[in-house]
Amino acid sequence: MRTETLVIEEPLEIRIVSQGREEVVTVTMRTPGADQELALGFLIAERILHDASQVKVIRRCGQRSNVIKVELRAGAAPQLKSVARNFVSSASCGLCGKTSLDAVSTLGSMESIECSARPIPASFLYGIPQRLRAAQQVFDVTGGLHAVAAFDLGGELLAVHEDVGRHNAVDKVIGTLASRNWRPDNTLFALSGRAGFELVQKTAAVQVPIIVAIGAPSSLAVQLAEQVGITLVGFLRAASFNVYTHPQRLEQHVVPVREAV
Repeated sequence: MRTETLVIEEPLEIRIVSQGREEVVTVTMRTPGADQELALGFLIAERILHDASQVKVIRRCGQRSNVIKVELRAGAAPQLKSVARNFVSSASCGLCGKTSLDAVSTLGSMESIECSARPIPASFLYGIPQRLRAAQQVFDVTGGLHAVAAFDLGGELLAVHEDVGRHNAVDKVIGTLASRNWRPDNTLFALSGRAGFELVQKTAAVQVPIIVAIGAPSSLAVQLAEQVGITLVGFLRAASFNVYTHPQRLEQHVVPVREAV
């Protein structure tokens, strides 16, 4: 018999306090750690809040509580119409809090992302898999976590988080960066697994122009990335990758991979 270390999965309830009223926004199944960043990132990525300036304080309800309260500043109004409150979002699904398919299909409502004037070299991308893997400390002992990292376009690692849910890891990164003097237009997100629609949606919400993934993208992820102007890279390795949308941000001339059926 051998001892095995398992990744922790627990519920986190996110509440908003606004104008004296407290509301439960969602319950997500997550890996504990960076819970305040997760709450802030979720609220921004889901467009419930515009940015971190609307937040007065984020606090835990009790020392060991799985409840996070986000208290807003006077005059800040959360946009809660598209989110199903009191609804559990599993670790595998980043879209379970939506009230309808119309709320999920935001293809027509996302703002387009401008293309920067200076493309980045492909050689920068080749180093990302190793750097991302080196940052996955909990994965080393559990083998059961997703990781998301943010790099600036000069190659500096800005933030990295692990979580049992890939959408939670994105939210943790967004929440970490949102409270800093952060330039989303000078940022790329690196995903340890596949690139699903919900991850592209969250990336578009904060206007980050590039996503690179170790795994494959889905067809809807490619469709959304094409429409909003995100450069989407998949199957990133130490010496190769596939680019699916907007290759003009990469220094070398590359031909986008066409969607298969």
